[in-house]
Amino acid sequence: MSHQYESPIREPLILKKKTLKNVSDDILYPIEHKAGKLWWISFFISVLAFLWGLGCIMYTIGTGIGVWGLNRTVNWAWDITNFVWWVGIGHAGTLISAVLLLFRQKWRLSINRSAEAMTIFAVIQAGLFPIIHMGRPWNAHWVLPLPNQFGSLWPNFNSPLLWDVFAISTYFSVSTVFWFVGLIPDFAMIRDRVKNPFQKKIYSILSFGWGGSSREWQRFEEISLILAGLCTPLVFSVHTIVSFDFSTSVIKGWHSTIFPPYFVAGAIFSGFAMVQTLLGVARKVLSLEDYITRNHIEYMNLIILFTGGIVVLAYLYEYILAWYSGSIFEKYIYFSEQAAKGPFWWAFWALIICNVVIPQFLWIKSIRRSFFWSYMIAIMINIGMWFERFDIIVLNLSHDYLPSSWTGFVPSFVDVGIFIGTIGLFFILYLIYIRVFPVISQSELKTIIKISDKHEQ
Repeated sequence: MSHQYESPIREPLILKKKTLKNVSDDILYPIEHKAGKLWWISFFISVLAFLWGLGCIMYTIGTGIGVWGLNRTVNWAWDITNFVWWVGIGHAGTLISAVLLLFRQKWRLSINRSAEAMTIFAVIQAGLFPIIHMGRPWNAHWVLPLPNQFGSLWPNFNSPLLWDVFAISTYFSVSTVFWFVGLIPDFAMIRDRVKNPFQKKIYSILSFGWGGSSREWQRFEEISLILAGLCTPLVFSVHTIVSFDFSTSVIKGWHSTIFPPYFVAGAIFSGFAMVQTLLGVARKVLSLEDYITRNHIEYMNLIILFTGGIVVLAYLYEYILAWYSGSIFEKYIYFSEQAAKGPFWWAFWALIICNVVIPQFLWIKSIRRSFFWSYMIAIMINIGMWFERFDIIVLNLSHDYLPSSWTGFVPSFVDVGIFIGTIGLFFILYLIYIRVFPVISQSELKTIIKISDKHEQ
Protein backbone atom coordinates (compact mmCIF):
# COMPACT_ATOMS: atom_id res chain seq x y z
CA MET A 1 0.00 0.00 0.00
CA SER A 2 2.85 2.39 0.69
CA HIS A 3 3.90 2.38 -2.98
CA GLN A 4 0.66 3.96 -4.17
CA TYR A 5 1.75 7.37 -2.84
CA GLU A 6 5.18 7.32 -4.52
CA SER A 7 5.68 9.54 -7.55
CA PRO A 8 6.64 7.77 -10.79
CA ILE A 9 10.41 7.62 -11.32
CA ARG A 10 11.65 9.72 -14.20
CA GLU A 11 13.56 8.09 -17.00
CA PRO A 12 17.38 8.19 -16.65
CA LEU A 13 19.39 11.03 -18.17
CA ILE A 14 22.37 8.70 -18.77
CA LEU A 15 21.81 5.34 -20.45
CA LYS A 16 23.56 1.95 -20.04
CA LYS A 17 24.69 2.26 -16.39
CA LYS A 18 27.91 4.20 -16.96
CA THR A 19 30.77 4.22 -14.46
CA LEU A 20 32.86 7.28 -13.65
CA LYS A 21 35.59 6.00 -15.97
CA ASN A 22 33.09 5.36 -18.77
CA VAL A 23 31.93 8.97 -18.62
CA SER A 24 35.49 10.32 -18.84
CA ASP A 25 36.44 7.94 -21.65
CA ASP A 26 33.32 8.64 -23.74
CA ILE A 27 33.47 12.41 -23.46
CA LEU A 28 37.22 12.64 -24.04
CA TYR A 29 37.22 10.17 -26.95
CA PRO A 30 36.91 12.92 -29.64
CA ILE A 31 39.84 14.80 -28.07
CA GLU A 32 42.14 11.79 -27.65
CA HIS A 33 41.42 10.14 -31.03
CA LYS A 34 41.35 11.17 -34.66
CA ALA A 35 38.21 12.70 -36.14
CA GLY A 36 35.75 10.40 -37.89
CA LYS A 37 34.43 10.58 -41.44
CA LEU A 38 31.23 12.43 -40.48
CA TRP A 39 33.24 15.18 -38.79
CA TRP A 40 35.46 15.69 -41.85
CA ILE A 41 32.48 15.78 -44.23
CA SER A 42 30.72 18.38 -42.05
CA PHE A 43 33.92 20.42 -41.72
CA PHE A 44 34.61 20.38 -45.49
CA ILE A 45 31.08 21.60 -46.32
CA SER A 46 31.38 24.35 -43.68
CA VAL A 47 34.74 25.51 -45.06
CA LEU A 48 33.33 25.75 -48.60
CA ALA A 49 30.41 27.86 -47.34
CA PHE A 50 32.77 30.10 -45.36
CA LEU A 51 35.13 30.65 -48.32
CA TRP A 52 32.19 31.68 -50.49
CA GLY A 53 31.08 34.16 -47.83
CA LEU A 54 34.63 35.46 -47.34
CA GLY A 55 34.92 36.17 -51.05
CA CYS A 56 31.62 38.09 -50.98
CA ILE A 57 32.75 40.11 -47.93
CA MET A 58 36.02 41.07 -49.66
CA TYR A 59 34.10 42.02 -52.80
CA THR A 60 31.72 44.18 -50.73
CA ILE A 61 34.53 46.00 -48.92
CA GLY A 62 36.47 46.52 -52.14
CA THR A 63 33.48 47.73 -54.20
CA GLY A 64 30.96 49.16 -51.70
CA ILE A 65 27.59 48.08 -50.36
CA GLY A 66 26.00 49.08 -53.65
CA VAL A 67 26.62 45.46 -54.65
CA TRP A 68 23.86 44.49 -52.21
CA GLY A 69 20.18 44.50 -53.13
CA LEU A 70 19.38 47.60 -51.05
CA ASN A 71 17.54 50.60 -52.48
CA ARG A 72 16.37 54.02 -51.27
CA THR A 73 13.19 52.66 -49.69
CA VAL A 74 14.36 49.28 -48.38
CA ASN A 75 17.62 50.53 -46.93
CA TRP A 76 17.65 47.89 -44.20
CA ALA A 77 17.13 44.43 -45.52
CA TRP A 78 19.16 41.25 -45.76
CA ASP A 79 22.03 42.27 -43.50
CA ILE A 80 19.93 43.50 -40.55
CA THR A 81 17.65 40.48 -40.92
CA ASN A 82 20.70 38.27 -40.46
CA PHE A 83 21.98 40.38 -37.58
CA VAL A 84 18.76 40.04 -35.57
CA TRP A 85 18.50 36.34 -36.49
CA TRP A 86 22.00 35.56 -35.20
CA VAL A 87 21.51 37.58 -32.00
CA GLY A 88 18.28 35.66 -31.38
CA ILE A 89 20.02 32.32 -31.85
CA GLY A 90 22.66 33.34 -29.32
CA HIS A 91 20.02 33.83 -26.63
CA ALA A 92 19.15 30.24 -25.75
CA GLY A 93 22.70 29.31 -24.81
CA THR A 94 22.82 31.57 -21.79
CA LEU A 95 19.21 30.74 -20.96
CA ILE A 96 19.90 27.00 -20.79
CA SER A 97 23.08 27.39 -18.78
CA ALA A 98 22.10 30.20 -16.44
CA VAL A 99 18.37 29.88 -15.81
CA LEU A 100 18.37 26.08 -15.67
CA LEU A 101 21.37 26.17 -13.33
CA LEU A 102 19.53 28.53 -10.99
CA PHE A 103 16.52 26.17 -11.05
CA ARG A 104 18.76 23.10 -10.48
CA GLN A 105 17.58 21.30 -13.61
CA LYS A 106 19.83 18.25 -14.06
CA TRP A 107 18.92 17.71 -17.71
CA ARG A 108 20.95 20.80 -18.63
CA LEU A 109 24.22 18.95 -17.96
CA SER A 110 24.36 17.19 -21.35
CA ILE A 111 23.43 20.20 -23.44
CA ASN A 112 24.72 23.31 -21.70
CA ARG A 113 28.20 23.23 -23.28
CA SER A 114 26.83 23.17 -26.81
CA ALA A 115 24.39 25.93 -25.88
CA GLU A 116 27.09 28.14 -24.31
CA ALA A 117 29.37 27.73 -27.31
CA MET A 118 26.44 28.49 -29.60
CA THR A 119 25.94 31.82 -27.82
CA ILE A 120 29.54 32.88 -28.39
CA PHE A 121 29.75 31.75 -32.01
CA ALA A 122 26.34 33.22 -32.93
CA VAL A 123 27.15 36.64 -31.46
CA ILE A 124 30.40 36.67 -33.48
CA GLN A 125 28.36 36.15 -36.68
CA ALA A 126 25.86 38.83 -35.64
CA GLY A 127 28.62 41.38 -35.04
CA LEU A 128 29.94 40.99 -38.58
CA PHE A 129 26.85 42.43 -40.29
CA PRO A 130 26.73 45.95 -38.76
CA ILE A 131 30.48 46.28 -39.34
CA ILE A 132 30.20 45.28 -43.01
CA HIS A 133 27.09 47.46 -43.39
CA MET A 134 29.12 50.53 -42.42
CA GLY A 135 30.81 50.40 -45.83
CA ARG A 136 34.05 51.47 -44.18
CA PRO A 137 34.65 48.75 -41.54
CA TRP A 138 38.04 50.23 -40.66
CA ASN A 139 36.07 53.03 -38.96
CA ALA A 140 34.02 50.65 -36.81
CA HIS A 141 35.60 52.05 -33.64
CA TRP A 142 33.65 55.28 -34.20
CA VAL A 143 30.58 53.66 -32.63
CA LEU A 144 32.44 53.50 -29.31
CA PRO A 145 32.74 56.52 -26.97
CA LEU A 146 36.51 56.80 -27.40
CA PRO A 147 38.66 59.98 -27.48
CA ASN A 148 39.36 60.82 -31.12
CA GLN A 149 41.17 63.32 -33.29
CA PHE A 150 37.91 64.79 -34.58
CA GLY A 151 37.19 66.59 -31.32
CA SER A 152 33.44 66.57 -30.78
CA LEU A 153 32.62 63.37 -32.72
CA TRP A 154 30.76 61.30 -30.13
CA PRO A 155 28.19 58.54 -30.54
CA ASN A 156 24.55 59.44 -29.99
CA PHE A 157 23.66 57.99 -26.59
CA ASN A 158 19.95 58.37 -27.41
CA SER A 159 20.24 55.87 -30.24
CA PRO A 160 19.32 52.22 -29.62
CA LEU A 161 21.98 51.34 -32.19
CA LEU A 162 24.64 52.49 -29.73
CA TRP A 163 22.99 50.54 -26.93
CA ASP A 164 23.11 47.49 -29.19
CA VAL A 165 26.90 47.79 -29.04
CA PHE A 166 26.90 48.06 -25.24
CA ALA A 167 24.33 45.32 -24.61
CA ILE A 168 25.69 42.75 -27.05
CA SER A 169 29.34 43.29 -26.05
CA THR A 170 28.38 42.92 -22.36
CA TYR A 171 26.33 39.84 -23.12
CA PHE A 172 29.18 38.35 -25.14
CA SER A 173 31.84 38.98 -22.49
CA VAL A 174 29.79 37.66 -19.54
CA SER A 175 28.70 34.60 -21.53
CA THR A 176 32.31 33.89 -22.51
CA VAL A 177 33.47 34.05 -18.88
CA PHE A 178 30.55 31.83 -17.80
CA TRP A 179 31.41 29.30 -20.50
CA PHE A 180 35.14 29.27 -19.72
CA VAL A 181 34.73 28.96 -15.94
CA GLY A 182 32.56 25.88 -16.43
CA LEU A 183 35.30 24.27 -18.53
CA ILE A 184 38.10 24.61 -15.96
CA PRO A 185 37.54 21.26 -14.12
CA ASP A 186 37.40 19.44 -17.45
CA PHE A 187 40.58 21.14 -18.66
CA ALA A 188 42.32 19.84 -15.54
CA MET A 189 41.06 16.33 -16.19
CA ILE A 190 42.35 16.44 -19.78
CA ARG A 191 45.67 17.83 -18.51
CA ASP A 192 46.12 14.79 -16.30
CA ARG A 193 45.26 12.31 -19.09
CA VAL A 194 47.03 13.51 -22.22
CA LYS A 195 50.53 12.23 -23.01
CA ASN A 196 51.61 14.80 -25.59
CA PRO A 197 53.82 17.42 -23.81
CA PHE A 198 52.51 20.29 -25.94
CA GLN A 199 48.87 19.39 -25.26
CA LYS A 200 49.60 18.94 -21.57
CA LYS A 201 51.15 22.42 -21.44
CA ILE A 202 48.17 24.03 -23.20
CA TYR A 203 45.59 22.36 -20.96
CA SER A 204 47.70 23.17 -17.87
CA ILE A 205 47.48 26.86 -18.74
CA LEU A 206 43.73 26.64 -19.43
CA SER A 207 43.01 24.80 -16.16
CA PHE A 208 44.53 27.60 -14.01
CA GLY A 209 46.14 25.08 -11.65
CA TRP A 210 42.87 23.35 -10.75
CA GLY A 211 43.45 20.62 -8.16
CA GLY A 212 39.90 19.51 -7.37
CA SER A 213 39.94 20.28 -3.66
CA SER A 214 36.72 20.85 -1.76
CA ARG A 215 37.52 24.56 -1.40
CA GLU A 216 38.04 24.88 -5.16
CA TRP A 217 34.73 23.15 -5.84
CA GLN A 218 32.97 25.43 -3.36
CA ARG A 219 34.35 28.53 -5.09
CA PHE A 220 33.55 27.05 -8.48
CA GLU A 221 29.90 26.59 -7.54
CA GLU A 222 29.69 30.07 -5.99
CA ILE A 223 31.11 31.85 -9.03
CA SER A 224 28.90 29.76 -11.34
CA LEU A 225 25.80 30.91 -9.45
CA ILE A 226 26.96 34.54 -9.45
CA LEU A 227 27.62 34.49 -13.20
CA ALA A 228 24.29 32.74 -13.79
CA GLY A 229 22.59 35.51 -11.84
CA LEU A 230 24.32 38.11 -14.02
CA CYS A 231 23.54 36.30 -17.27
CA THR A 232 19.84 35.80 -16.61
CA PRO A 233 18.77 39.48 -16.90
CA LEU A 234 21.07 39.82 -19.91
CA VAL A 235 19.02 37.17 -21.71
CA PHE A 236 16.02 39.49 -21.54
CA SER A 237 17.79 42.83 -21.85
CA VAL A 238 19.82 42.21 -25.00
CA HIS A 239 16.99 41.36 -27.35
CA THR A 240 14.83 44.01 -25.71
CA ILE A 241 17.40 46.59 -26.76
CA VAL A 242 17.65 45.02 -30.23
CA SER A 243 13.85 45.42 -30.53
CA PHE A 244 14.23 49.14 -29.69
CA ASP A 245 16.02 49.54 -33.04
CA PHE A 246 12.54 49.15 -34.52
CA SER A 247 10.01 50.16 -31.86
CA THR A 248 11.55 53.61 -31.20
CA SER A 249 11.05 54.58 -34.84
CA VAL A 250 7.94 56.15 -36.40
CA ILE A 251 7.70 53.59 -39.22
CA LYS A 252 4.34 51.82 -39.34
CA GLY A 253 4.56 48.21 -38.29
CA TRP A 254 7.61 48.95 -36.13
CA HIS A 255 6.33 51.50 -33.61
CA SER A 256 4.95 48.87 -31.24
CA THR A 257 5.22 48.42 -27.47
CA ILE A 258 4.92 44.64 -27.81
CA PHE A 259 8.26 44.34 -29.60
CA PRO A 260 10.49 43.84 -26.51
CA PRO A 261 8.69 40.77 -25.04
CA TYR A 262 7.85 39.58 -28.55
CA PHE A 263 11.51 39.68 -29.63
CA VAL A 264 12.69 38.00 -26.42
CA ALA A 265 10.22 35.11 -26.81
CA GLY A 266 11.10 34.78 -30.49
CA ALA A 267 14.82 34.75 -29.69
CA ILE A 268 14.42 31.96 -27.13
CA PHE A 269 12.18 30.11 -29.59
CA SER A 270 14.77 30.23 -32.39
CA GLY A 271 17.70 29.72 -30.00
CA PHE A 272 16.34 26.46 -28.62
CA ALA A 273 15.69 25.29 -32.19
CA MET A 274 19.35 25.90 -33.05
CA VAL A 275 20.46 24.04 -29.92
CA GLN A 276 18.37 21.11 -31.13
CA THR A 277 20.17 21.34 -34.47
CA LEU A 278 23.63 21.38 -32.87
CA LEU A 279 22.79 18.51 -30.52
CA GLY A 280 21.71 16.45 -33.52
CA VAL A 281 25.13 17.07 -35.07
CA ALA A 282 27.11 16.38 -31.88
CA ARG A 283 25.08 13.28 -31.01
CA LYS A 284 25.89 11.57 -34.31
CA VAL A 285 29.35 12.95 -35.06
CA LEU A 286 30.70 12.19 -31.56
CA SER A 287 28.55 9.10 -30.80
CA LEU A 288 26.99 10.60 -27.65
CA GLU A 289 23.68 8.72 -27.87
CA ASP A 290 23.94 7.58 -24.24
CA TYR A 291 24.23 11.15 -22.94
CA ILE A 292 21.92 13.11 -25.26
CA THR A 293 18.72 11.11 -24.80
CA ARG A 294 15.08 11.38 -25.78
CA ASN A 295 14.41 13.08 -22.44
CA HIS A 296 16.72 15.98 -23.32
CA ILE A 297 15.07 16.38 -26.70
CA GLU A 298 11.57 16.25 -25.20
CA TYR A 299 12.30 18.82 -22.47
CA MET A 300 13.65 21.25 -25.06
CA ASN A 301 10.68 20.66 -27.33
CA LEU A 302 8.35 21.55 -24.45
CA ILE A 303 10.15 24.91 -24.05
CA ILE A 304 9.92 25.43 -27.83
CA LEU A 305 6.16 24.81 -27.61
CA PHE A 306 5.79 27.31 -24.77
CA THR A 307 7.82 30.12 -26.37
CA GLY A 308 6.26 29.34 -29.75
CA GLY A 309 2.84 29.92 -28.19
CA ILE A 310 3.95 33.36 -26.99
CA VAL A 311 5.17 34.19 -30.51
CA VAL A 312 1.82 33.15 -32.03
CA LEU A 313 0.00 35.39 -29.52
CA ALA A 314 2.24 38.27 -30.59
CA TYR A 315 1.32 37.64 -34.23
CA LEU A 316 -2.39 37.79 -33.35
CA TYR A 317 -1.80 40.95 -31.30
CA GLU A 318 -0.10 42.66 -34.24
CA TYR A 319 -2.90 41.72 -36.64
CA ILE A 320 -5.76 42.73 -34.31
CA LEU A 321 -4.23 46.11 -33.43
CA ALA A 322 -3.53 46.89 -37.09
CA TRP A 323 -7.14 46.05 -37.97
CA TYR A 324 -8.63 47.92 -34.98
CA SER A 325 -6.61 51.08 -35.64
CA GLY A 326 -8.47 51.72 -38.90
CA SER A 327 -5.29 53.28 -40.35
CA ILE A 328 -4.85 52.69 -44.07
CA PHE A 329 -1.10 52.47 -43.57
CA GLU A 330 -1.46 49.60 -41.10
CA LYS A 331 -2.89 47.49 -43.93
CA TYR A 332 0.63 47.12 -45.27
CA ILE A 333 2.46 45.91 -42.17
CA TYR A 334 4.20 42.54 -42.13
CA PHE A 335 1.21 40.81 -40.50
CA SER A 336 -1.85 41.79 -42.51
CA GLU A 337 -4.08 40.66 -45.35
CA GLN A 338 -1.99 42.65 -47.82
CA ALA A 339 1.14 40.82 -46.65
CA ALA A 340 -0.59 37.47 -47.19
CA LYS A 341 -1.46 38.21 -50.84
CA GLY A 342 1.01 40.94 -51.81
CA PRO A 343 4.35 40.69 -53.65
CA PHE A 344 6.02 39.10 -50.63
CA TRP A 345 3.30 36.51 -50.03
CA TRP A 346 5.90 33.72 -50.23
CA ALA A 347 7.85 35.19 -47.27
CA PHE A 348 4.65 35.68 -45.25
CA TRP A 349 3.44 32.10 -45.73
CA ALA A 350 6.91 30.70 -45.07
CA LEU A 351 6.69 32.46 -41.68
CA ILE A 352 3.21 31.06 -40.95
CA ILE A 353 4.00 27.49 -41.98
CA CYS A 354 7.39 27.27 -40.23
CA ASN A 355 6.56 29.17 -37.02
CA VAL A 356 2.86 28.54 -36.47
CA VAL A 357 1.83 25.30 -38.19
CA ILE A 358 4.84 22.98 -38.02
CA PRO A 359 5.67 23.45 -34.27
CA GLN A 360 2.15 22.25 -33.40
CA PHE A 361 3.21 18.72 -34.30
CA LEU A 362 5.29 18.76 -31.10
CA TRP A 363 2.06 18.28 -29.15
CA ILE A 364 2.23 14.66 -30.36
CA LYS A 365 4.45 12.78 -27.90
CA SER A 366 5.89 10.33 -30.44
CA ILE A 367 7.06 13.25 -32.61
CA ARG A 368 8.23 15.27 -29.60
CA ARG A 369 10.48 12.36 -28.53
CA SER A 370 11.70 11.51 -32.03
CA PHE A 371 15.28 12.54 -32.82
CA PHE A 372 14.63 12.75 -36.57
CA TRP A 373 11.40 14.75 -36.43
CA SER A 374 12.69 17.02 -33.66
CA TYR A 375 15.72 17.78 -35.82
CA MET A 376 13.60 18.52 -38.91
CA ILE A 377 11.15 20.71 -36.97
CA ALA A 378 14.08 22.62 -35.41
CA ILE A 379 15.48 23.38 -38.87
CA MET A 380 12.06 24.57 -40.06
CA ILE A 381 11.76 26.86 -37.02
CA ASN A 382 15.19 28.34 -37.78
CA ILE A 383 14.03 29.05 -41.34
CA GLY A 384 10.73 30.48 -40.12
CA MET A 385 12.36 32.81 -37.62
CA TRP A 386 14.65 34.13 -40.35
CA PHE A 387 11.57 34.89 -42.47
CA GLU A 388 9.94 36.58 -39.49
CA ARG A 389 12.81 39.09 -39.27
CA PHE A 390 12.80 39.46 -43.07
CA ASP A 391 9.07 40.19 -43.08
CA ILE A 392 9.30 42.73 -40.23
CA ILE A 393 12.01 44.67 -42.06
CA VAL A 394 11.33 44.33 -45.78
CA LEU A 395 7.51 44.23 -45.80
CA ASN A 396 7.21 47.29 -43.57
CA LEU A 397 9.82 49.30 -45.48
CA SER A 398 8.69 48.37 -48.99
CA HIS A 399 5.29 50.11 -48.47
CA ASP A 400 5.98 53.33 -46.59
CA TYR A 401 3.77 56.44 -46.25
CA LEU A 402 4.38 57.61 -49.85
CA PRO A 403 2.88 55.30 -52.51
CA SER A 404 5.17 56.90 -55.08
CA SER A 405 8.19 55.35 -53.33
CA TRP A 406 6.77 51.83 -52.89
CA THR A 407 9.25 49.30 -54.15
CA GLY A 408 10.38 45.71 -53.84
CA PHE A 409 13.57 44.03 -52.73
CA VAL A 410 15.66 41.37 -54.45
CA PRO A 411 18.85 40.17 -52.69
CA SER A 412 22.00 40.00 -54.79
CA PHE A 413 24.34 37.02 -54.91
CA VAL A 414 26.59 38.95 -52.50
CA ASP A 415 23.79 39.21 -49.91
CA VAL A 416 23.15 35.48 -50.09
CA GLY A 417 26.85 34.63 -50.14
CA ILE A 418 27.69 36.60 -46.98
CA PHE A 419 24.82 34.95 -45.09
CA ILE A 420 25.86 31.45 -46.16
CA GLY A 421 29.46 32.35 -45.24
CA THR A 422 28.45 33.21 -41.67
CA ILE A 423 26.60 29.87 -41.39
CA GLY A 424 29.78 28.15 -42.60
CA LEU A 425 31.95 30.04 -40.09
CA PHE A 426 29.51 29.23 -37.30
CA PHE A 427 29.73 25.49 -37.96
CA ILE A 428 33.52 25.63 -38.46
CA LEU A 429 33.89 27.13 -34.98
CA TYR A 430 31.46 24.60 -33.48
CA LEU A 431 33.10 21.58 -35.16
CA ILE A 432 36.57 22.67 -34.02
CA TYR A 433 35.19 23.30 -30.54
CA ILE A 434 33.76 19.79 -30.16
CA ARG A 435 37.12 18.34 -31.24
CA VAL A 436 39.37 20.16 -28.76
CA PHE A 437 37.01 20.92 -25.82
CA PRO A 438 34.74 18.49 -23.93
CA VAL A 439 31.29 19.07 -25.39
CA ILE A 440 29.61 17.70 -22.24
CA SER A 441 30.55 18.65 -18.68
CA GLN A 442 31.89 15.30 -17.46
CA SER A 443 32.67 16.64 -13.98
CA GLU A 444 29.04 17.70 -13.44
CA LEU A 445 27.59 14.72 -15.28
CA LYS A 446 29.24 12.34 -12.82
CA THR A 447 27.08 13.79 -10.04
CA ILE A 448 23.92 12.19 -11.50
CA ILE A 449 25.34 8.73 -12.35
CA LYS A 450 23.93 7.11 -9.19
CA ILE A 451 20.52 8.67 -9.79
CA SER A 452 20.47 7.40 -13.39
CA ASP A 453 21.59 3.91 -12.33
CA LYS A 454 18.84 3.79 -9.71
CA HIS A 455 16.24 4.78 -12.30
CA GLU A 456 17.37 2.07 -14.72
CA GLN A 457 16.95 -0.71 -12.18
